[in-house]
Amino acid sequence: MMTPEITTAVAQEVANIGLDESAIFKLRQSFEGIHFTYCMDDDIAENAKPVIEETNFNLYLVDGREHCLCLTNDYGIATGIVLAEVLDEE
Repeated sequence: MMTPEITTAVAQEVANIGLDESAIFKLRQSFEGIHFTYCMDDDIAENAKPVIEETNFNLYLVDGREHCLCLTNDYGIATGIVLAEVLDEE
């Protein structure tokens, strides 16, 4: 089961090591049983609300109970995490 403590620990790890494909690999090893996805934040639907917002990334929860994956803010049904990189708009 996903918890706020798990997402906070994941966010802290990403803040320490940065966000890229190798970070996702490390997270999968450290947090076994959690499915991680990496994308750019502008690939996420505009109405989606991250559970954690950081300067360089946002963390979203995934509900994978049905045929199609969707984002959720309900920790009780979350089955994975999307880490979405936020790029500077400069």
